[in-house]
Amino acid sequence: MTESAYDSSSVPVEVDVVVIGGGPAGLSAALNLGRSRSSVVVVDAGRPRNAATLRSHGFLTRDGVPPLELRKLARAELGAYPSVRVLDRAVVTALLPTDAPNGMRFIAALKGSVGRTPPAVAARSVLVATGMRETLPAIPSLRAFYGMSLFSCAACDAWELQDRPLALIGETPDLAVRARLIARWTDRLTVFTNGAEVVDTVEEAELAASGIVVERRSIDDLEGERGAVSAVRLADGARIEIAGGFVRPHWQPALEFLSGHDVERDEDGTLAVDRSGRTSVPGLYAAGDAASPGPQQLIVAAGQGARAAAVLVHDAVGVRTAH
Repeated sequence: MTESAYDSSSVPVEVDVVVIGGGPAGLSAALNLGRSRSSVVVVDAGRPRNAATLRSHGFLTRDGVPPLELRKLARAELGAYPSVRVLDRAVVTALLPTDAPNGMRFIAALKGSVGRTPPAVAARSVLVATGMRETLPAIPSLRAFYGMSLFSCAACDAWELQDRPLALIGETPDLAVRARLIARWTDRLTVFTNGAEVVDTVEEAELAASGIVVERRSIDDLEGERGAVSAVRLADGARIEIAGGFVRPHWQPALEFLSGHDVERDEDGTLAVDRSGRTSVPGLYAAGDAASPGPQQLIVAAGQGARAAAVLVHDAVGVRTAH
């Protein structure tokens, strides 16, 4: 579909806002947009980044609730707002600009279940809340422990692991920074670089002064049972016992559908936004992990979605606010 292909027959659905992403940012935005009497379509691929996590933490009134249960509760609440429609297991393959006379500025080309997903949706505004894809270090058994005794978010899960011997496994330049943060919860922390040169000698000395050990040897695999990790086994056969820990994934924003837009991004590839969620493209907003600075706690992402929704409504009627 191209910009010139816009007409009422080729784009059967027209709404005020298309929300791309059905996580906490997107669902929070949809809820608040629905309450503003905006017509909304939420496009939810159904592949949340935290699917492996058994419990989510730090979300006021929902501390310890499974992430999938949190999504289920949010979806049920959206059912009270007839102007909000959720497209399950659907993806936006392209977001195309248009200048239709009725105010539609974007066409979202869709792919999903035949007969249940329209081929495209036209919208006056778009909120991107697609989150991030993550790639874990190439350790054979890591997935068997991820979300149960190994996590990626210290603020989310370190409380449950406090005062235990912990690991921090990663291959990114921010590993030393993350180690200093995790050390708030334990005085027995080992940083595993898995052979990557990502902690320099100055950082290693600073960490050592705080009792944090840097282990540079490559990892062969992890040991443990039923999701509880018990040791890191190194390539030379040495074993270091642990009782949990953290992994630093490589994160990549899922924004391929924006290839047709010259939208500003930060150095990590996330969408650059102002404090209200506006991107550099008029009518295009972003919230949650897809927006700079990247991955956030669930409650922070939900708050960003709510704020972006309020700003979007104000922008639609030409009202400038303190947002």
